[in-house]
Amino acid sequence: MDSGQYDHLFKILLIGNSGVGKTCMLMRYSENQFTYNFYNTIGVDFKIKALRLEDKNIKLQIWDTAGQDRFRTITCSYYRGAHGILIVYDITERESFDNVKTWMVEIEKHAKKGVQKMLIGNKSDCSNRAVSYEEGFELAKQYQIPFAETSAKNASNIDLAFTNLAKNILGSGQVLNTAPSQGMKIQQNKYNTQQSGSRQVQQNQKNQGDDCC
Repeated sequence: MDSGQYDHLFKILLIGNSGVGKTCMLMRYSENQFTYNFYNTIGVDFKIKALRLEDKNIKLQIWDTAGQDRFRTITCSYYRGAHGILIVYDITERESFDNVKTWMVEIEKHAKKGVQKMLIGNKSDCSNRAVSYEEGFELAKQYQIPFAETSAKNASNIDLAFTNLAKNILGSGQVLNTAPSQGMKIQQNKYNTQQSGSRQVQQNQKNQGDDCC
């Protein structure tokens, strides 16, 4: 599929605490790449992914948002116009799971009514689990949203998460507002390819002592 030709453009957000693996998930899905060296997202970054669903060419514009509190006011504006949101926590970090309720409040405050949501427990390849699968499933059930555990390291359920969210958007009726003529215009950074963009500064950090993502 030519990424320039599409029937619908879906804006998808990745939100969650800093360090839960949002950037790793995005890189695995968009470029099938994984690295132990990661960049803390400061502000927002995005990638483009094209797929075909129900005989429709779909373009996913996937925004990777910073999880640090000091960037919360920057990223809030990116909720507007979002069709789908992946709320990500780290199964090895209890605090990131406990903060899901805070992220859900942010969605209620800033996202449009009817936005499709999915809860993601990331780093499922790790053995030092702090949050059980059942806890994640029950929390998603409480919010009446789908749930999956993923691993950017071994690619487990990464495609499934994004594809299922896109399917839910397509079936939700939001497609009436996602015609190509209404797609967002994005100014490309000259250092990026046509499949990605940036409105951020990045800090290169070595993921010390953590071999899962």
